[in-house]
This record gives sequence, structure tokens and C-alpha cells, in this order.
Amino acid sequence: MRHFILVVIVAFGAGLAGAYTYCRFYFDNTVESSLDSIRMYASRTSNTTSAMTLPETPPTTGTASPSVLPAAEPVDFSEAAARAVSSVVYINSISKGISYSYWDWFFGDGQSSRTQVSTGSGVIFTSDGYIITNNHVVESAERLEVIYNKRAYPATLIGTDPSTDLAVLKIDAQNLPAITLGSSETLQVGEWVIAVGNPFSLSSTVTAGIVSAKGRRIGILEDRFPIESFIQTDAAINPGNSGGALVNKAGELVGINSAILSRTGSYTGYAFAIPVDIVKKVYSDLVRYGVVQRAIFGARAIEYNYENARKYNIRSGDIPFDGVLLESVDRDGPAIHAGLKPGDIITRIDNTPINTQSAFEEKLSYHYPGDKITVHYIRDGKPQRTTVTLVNKNGTTDLIRRHIVASDELGAKLEATEYGVKVFQMKDNSILKRIGVPENFTIVAINRVRVKEPKEVIDFFERYRGRGYIYGINSQGQQVELNFALR
Repeated sequence: MRHFILVVIVAFGAGLAGAYTYCRFYFDNTVESSLDSIRMYASRTSNTTSAMTLPETPPTTGTASPSVLPAAEPVDFSEAAARAVSSVVYINSISKGISYSYWDWFFGDGQSSRTQVSTGSGVIFTSDGYIITNNHVVESAERLEVIYNKRAYPATLIGTDPSTDLAVLKIDAQNLPAITLGSSETLQVGEWVIAVGNPFSLSSTVTAGIVSAKGRRIGILEDRFPIESFIQTDAAINPGNSGGALVNKAGELVGINSAILSRTGSYTGYAFAIPVDIVKKVYSDLVRYGVVQRAIFGARAIEYNYENARKYNIRSGDIPFDGVLLESVDRDGPAIHAGLKPGDIITRIDNTPINTQSAFEEKLSYHYPGDKITVHYIRDGKPQRTTVTLVNKNGTTDLIRRHIVASDELGAKLEATEYGVKVFQMKDNSILKRIGVPENFTIVAINRVRVKEPKEVIDFFERYRGRGYIYGINSQGQQVELNFALR
């Protein structure tokens, strides 16, 4: 028994001695060798990266560990936000909608009106009071009000452009902080941007994100000649942000916030803004001519991809899918006069490459009727080019001007539209206002006779006395019937 205990004690002591010897000599040498290897790797890569540095000697604490990656420099939007916030205004769009109830049917004329106020945002474009916003913010308004610096200004609608969802307002003010204009052409995907507006009636709200994509076409503009080439961003944009500013890190305007893509009606990660380069052209045209000068190409272009090439029996071969495909050509338009045909693949306009339908539409939006453009295209696999002379919607090269008739007799302004005669800016003593015609009302027929020109409306009310009937469309697109009596 004594012999067994002695053997155990000797074995235990030998084990301790072996463990000490291993740690003292082998483990320390291994750690030092590993550190030497790390130092050598760091020295070899010091010319290409500064992400990791090691001290020449172990720290005084006796532990040797590589330093962590340096923190990325924080992005500060405070200066850009300060510049942009002072140039963004709050817009109230006020109208009278028509509603129906059982009480109205029994005790009234079958309908009643109620005042509706919707809100949005706008951007101060010039120091003398011109403001840019979205068309959908103001299109239903009978009266517009701009809130700036805790003061309410009555606003005049200078003009609208449903094709781009833009509108221009004017308030009577001077020395306003006009926003600094940037460029959407040089804006890069991945670049930081901030959105400024008044979502959910919360004034001067700033959100940040990046440019997710450019030239997006999402099919939301219901117009004959829609121009969709949106900037997509993940900066949070919500109802009320419409018409607000999208600015870069320098505080320069790069877009006007316009839409969100959402099943709930609120922000879900997809927001869209109208490029500022398009905004500049629309603003200039509306202020100068009252309408936007739209250059008509005379053909419909669609995306050139595998599906469309197969659909229209185009043999692409080894040719890459660059350009847009002409799906149809107007019978008597500029494109067919220049020799273009359905199936042609447009790859460039002047010196600008064209790879998407939105890029094609955006490029044309910068031009005026009468402009000549050089179109580069591919037909039967062979590159060709031609010159196209753009025209206006009437098929001529003339500039179109808005024609407004101011009538002292009616105390209002009148304008011929596609559906009838629009009346607006009515004075308090206006005959039309006295008989119940609302602001921005389009008269389609009087006493069941269609009217198309302002002179027809003016002549009628100058000579007519008695009971009458007006049929038309109010600012909200509702069909309205008005009975009146003139003595």
C-alpha cells in the first residue's frame, strides 16, 4: 500500500513538472512566433490599407492584441438640413367637396358641400416668391395657402404640368431664402440624400437615406404624355412630404419628392422624387409661357430586352440589349418623316446614350418644338442615324402659349380647356360666384348647350336673364349641376 501511494505522488509531481516546462518554453515561443507573423503581414500590407495597425512592441500590460478597425467617419447632415429646411414651405389646399345624404335628398337639393383641406409641401425656388410643388398637391384646390415662418400667404397658381406632376405657385413676398439648385444628372446611386417636408402635418421634418436608383418608371402618372424618370431613395417620405425637397449633402436641391410605393399608404422603403433638371425646365416654361413646351417625337418606345425582342421577332444575335425599341410610329409624325420604323432600336440621341424608356422620355423632355435631334439607331443589325425635327402637340414647330381671357363683366378669368371653359380667380362681386360657381370650375354646358371658348360664356351672361342651368366639373373632378336665376 505504501508503495502504491509513493508511485501516485511521484507521477503527479512529474505531470506538474512537464506541464510547467511546456508552458514556459513551447507555448511562449509559439505566441511570440504568431505575433511576429502578424507584424510581418501588417508591414507588407501597410502600403495598400490602413485598416489594421499593430504596435512595434507588446503593450505594457503584457498582452499583445491587434487594434480594431477604425470607425467610419460619421455623416453629418446638420448643415445641409439647415439650408434646406429654411426653403421648404407648408401648403394648404382648400376646396369644397360635394357629399350626399338622406337628409339632403328630403330637405335639400340632393347634395351638400363641405370644406376640405389637404396639406403638402413646397420649395422656394426664387427669392421673389415662386414656389415649386407637386401637381397632385394643388390640382383639387379652390384656394391655396402657403405657410412660411409662421405666416400664411394666399398663393396664386401660375401653372401645372400633369405630365411630370409639377406645379408652380406665387406668393407676394420678397427676400425669401431660395433653395440652392444642384444637378440630378451628376447624382450617383449610393449617394447620401435627405428629404425635407411636412409629413402627417409635422412641419420641417428631415429624413436621410441614399439614392437607390435613377430613371425609375413606375406608371403612376395618368397623362397623355407622362414623363417618369424618378430618383428612387430610401429616405422616409410619407403623405404630406409631396412637393418637398430632396437635397444632397451640400444642401443642393436634386429632386422634388413626389410618390411612395406602398400597400399601406405610408413609407415602406420605396420613395421617388422628380429630378431637378426636369424641374428647372418645367418651372421656366410655366413662368414664361403658362404651359410646358412638350416636344413630340411621334413614336412609342419600349424597353429593349429579351422578352420584347422575342415578341417582335427581332434577332439580337450577339448584339447587347442596349437602347430602346420603337414599338409603334405615328402615321404623320416626326419619327416616320425621318425614316424611322417600328422595330428600330434607338441607342443614342445626340451624344446621350439611351438604354431605358425613362431615359428616352427624360432626354426628350429637355427639348422644345422645332429642335432638331440626331437619332442613332440599329436596323437589321446595322447602325444608322437620322435627324428628327420635334413638334408640339398640334403637329407644328411653334411654341404654345396659355391663352387666358380676363372678363371685367364676369369678374373672373376664363380659359379654354379640353372639356370646356375653366373659370378661376373670381372676384367677390363676380356674377359667376353669386350664382354658385366654385373656383377652378370647368363649364361644360349652359342650358344644355356645349361651350368651348371663353367668349361663348361671356356673351351668354351679358345678355341672358331668367332661370338657367349649368353643367360642369369642379376642381375635384366631380360632375356638378347648378341651377341659377338672373334678373
